[in-house]
Amino acid sequence: MIEVTITDDMLLTARDKASEMGTLHNSITRGGGNIAGFIGEAIAQKVLGGVLNNTYDYDLVLDDGTTVDVKTKQTSVEPKDSYDCSISAFNTKQKCDMYCFVRVKIDYSVGWYLGVYGKEAYMKDADYMEKGTTDPFNGYVVKSNCYNLKIKNLKEKQ
Repeated sequence: MIEVTITDDMLLTARDKASEMGTLHNSITRGGGNIAGFIGEAIAQKVLGGVLNNTYDYDLVLDDGTTVDVKTKQTSVEPKDSYDCSISAFNTKQKCDMYCFVRVKIDYSVGWYLGVYGKEAYMKDADYMEKGTTDPFNGYVVKSNCYNLKIKNLKEKQ
């Protein structure tokens, strides 16, 4: 896990992009996570390099051509290795090579690059959770069908 200080520049750029984008179809947070999502992309690029290329299928293209979809969650605390990284079942059709997971503190002061996981391997290794079920590890009631994998199982880089 790599801690990254969120700069004023990152925050201003994220706000501009979020304003431009509006609310995505099937957004669990109804657009409330857009700023954090764009900050997450900036953090992923800072750690992994590559070029931001925000499409439906992926957010980042690495120097070797690998496409990366960045998944960001907001948090009030520093993440622990036992926390889950989630992919909504709505997003499993995205054409990317790899997922990257980031957490952003709700006050936008800091974020954490958590790691990456190949898409095919993620879908095979993750635990499927149905909407309305309770996660036995943390008591969280799942808001949308999703696939979960623990932070400790992520790879630092590809």
